[in-house]
Amino acid sequence: MANVKGGTSMQKEKWAFSTRAIQSGESVDSVTRALNTPIYQTSTFAFESARDKEAAVDEGMSWTPDTYFYSRTGNPTTAALEKKMASLEGAEDAVVTASGMSACATALLSILNAGDHCIASSDLFTITQSLLDDVFDAKGIKVTRIDTNDIADVTEHIRSNTKAIFVESLSNPHMNVADIPNLSKIAHENGLYLIVDNTFLSPYLLRPLEFGADLVVHSATKYIAGHGDALAGAVAGDKSLVDRVRYYLDNLGAPVSPFNSWLILRGLRTLPLRMRAHSLNGQAVAELLESRPEVEFVLYPGLKSHPHYDVAQKLLRDGNGGMIALRLHGGAEAMEAFAANLELSAIAVSLGDVRSLVYPMPKRQNLIRLSIGCEDAGDLCSDFIQALNKISS
Repeated sequence: MANVKGGTSMQKEKWAFSTRAIQSGESVDSVTRALNTPIYQTSTFAFESARDKEAAVDEGMSWTPDTYFYSRTGNPTTAALEKKMASLEGAEDAVVTASGMSACATALLSILNAGDHCIASSDLFTITQSLLDDVFDAKGIKVTRIDTNDIADVTEHIRSNTKAIFVESLSNPHMNVADIPNLSKIAHENGLYLIVDNTFLSPYLLRPLEFGADLVVHSATKYIAGHGDALAGAVAGDKSLVDRVRYYLDNLGAPVSPFNSWLILRGLRTLPLRMRAHSLNGQAVAELLESRPEVEFVLYPGLKSHPHYDVAQKLLRDGNGGMIALRLHGGAEAMEAFAANLELSAIAVSLGDVRSLVYPMPKRQNLIRLSIGCEDAGDLCSDFIQALNKISS
């Protein structure tokens, strides 16, 4: 029986996103005929001769596909995931890392050196902020964080040593929608790289490379994996740029484990189904919350009240995702009571799980971040109503 390779290149170009989420990067195992990609849980690989070993090391260190000698540098299970990620992002190549932060750090370090300058959004994930403001600053990389939705201000902050612009496509936690087309235009007119963290939206809802980004970064722990059971990150883009990220990843020693790669491969197959559910539920919950008197404001890109609604309409054609931020009247007491009374949303950090999560943020002026899951929309809305009613009473 011939080995199934997941279709020809011409077929893959014609495949829809949902088909690629299932088929791309994977094939029937040529040795055992296993339908699912095996977990190559090994640290090292053996060779017939010293010459074969030397050739594999040389090829592996030049990032030749499907060449393996040590799992820090390359592993077949991870390679299958990388091929699938590249296909879904519309990228020439992708690399998978141990976590979202290792993806973010290696992507930035592959471009920035001591003495360089980077422009970054003022609204970013907390650990990304500390990476840019503390770690990079201590190493001689200067970062200016501004409102990157103010395109004129971005232009004004470009210096002779500026090398990159870094934004989150949908920012954490205030849900700013990055104007990627205009940011990429400014970046490329000035010889800069645009790096976009696309964690909150996933490649199903947005593919930043199609709008001019040079590298796209994910915490694959979130929507890519989708089930809250594996840590990983991913970086996608042109092979020349991704090879540089691989080099830093290898030197810094932050590879993903083969088992986590396997878990994320499994999760990615249902990404389109999950993102459609997250988006439908997110829209329903956001509209409900906006209608309630207990709520001071709601930030969700699918609401006309969102400050970047017009940008979202241009970029997000298949839904607006499951991430919502809100603030309640009543301060910290109302925030705590609301979170405690929810029955279907666990109080937890992280996001992108099929299960709904609520993240109260007292240090962010009592902002509440919701990661709306794939439960029944009616059940979720009923749960939010009863929690808000208890605050009112």
